[in-house]
Amino acid sequence: MKLLDTTMLKIVPQDAAYRKEARERLDQLTMPYWALGRLMDLAIDLAGMTRSMSPPVERRIVITMAADHGVVAEGVSKYPQEVTAQMVYNFLRGGAGINACAKVSSADVLVVNMGVATEITGVPERERYRSRPIGPGTANMAKGPAMSRDDAIRSIETGIEIALELGPSFDLFATGDMGIGNTTPSSAIIASFTGVPVAEVTGRGTGIDEKQFEHKVSVIERILRVNRPAPGDALDVLSKVGGFEIGGIAGLVLGVASLQKPVLVDGLISTAGAMIANALCPVANDYLIAGHRSVERGHGVALRHLNKMPLLDLDLRLGEGTGAVLAMPLVEASVRILTEMATFEEAAVSTADK
Repeated sequence: MKLLDTTMLKIVPQDAAYRKEARERLDQLTMPYWALGRLMDLAIDLAGMTRSMSPPVERRIVITMAADHGVVAEGVSKYPQEVTAQMVYNFLRGGAGINACAKVSSADVLVVNMGVATEITGVPERERYRSRPIGPGTANMAKGPAMSRDDAIRSIETGIEIALELGPSFDLFATGDMGIGNTTPSSAIIASFTGVPVAEVTGRGTGIDEKQFEHKVSVIERILRVNRPAPGDALDVLSKVGGFEIGGIAGLVLGVASLQKPVLVDGLISTAGAMIANALCPVANDYLIAGHRSVERGHGVALRHLNKMPLLDLDLRLGEGTGAVLAMPLVEASVRILTEMATFEEAAVSTADK
């Protein structure tokens, strides 16, 4: 049996008994009823995910998956493909947005080469880097499938392997991405699963102008006509209109869910990966936390499809995992509300009149 199959068999819903116990405690805390709103909702989720009334979230990591896309040949990005590899080196030097934001949340950063077209040299396997390329970037999906079905499975299973490798060392995970052109497959995935018109799920990506945007929409429409991905078959969608890093993110989500730990999902690309994971195993959705809503038009559509409300809305569109790690302190706040606030009885505070 494939690792993908065995992993999905291990994913079970949140624990109802812990959810009930958490709600009962939160109901009694020294404040007006549910005065901390969605932070309290999140505390219930964290108790249910982790099977604990003191959900562990101290050891944190963001996994930034990097890969290239053949569809950049269609002129869908302002930046050349070699920027993907250049940014991998920047991550490893600590000079990128994700490095700065991760420090705020005391999170480690791991970069995974899922299929960067330019060879990454002189970087040994170490705590901050893994080389697991499925291939030197995907094929041009405007002319046919991005990858084979076998490569789609390999990309997902690579993400699972990373999650299982890191599982003993970390409590709270976040997804991230790097890949020039990867908003194009992400928009195609979102359109495939939701049926929403391409123009309504396509954004500006790296900052393209109106003419370039119209061209990008036409390219994605052509991608869907050429490939006809089947929304009922997640592997078909991933193989035809996906990316190696998107498959890796899907696998990471499944792997973390199988460990009964929370995973914060970043922006458009990460959420496209989460949609693949959700389509393969809907129960995995129980372990997802939407870190933020990006300004990319398709991101809100994708979040609604997953029935997730983002913790932050800061007009971000960088990717890399930045929005997800910036939400980590809110996850910690939810835990502290559950574990550190006193109940009316504990604090000897009078309750409200009934």
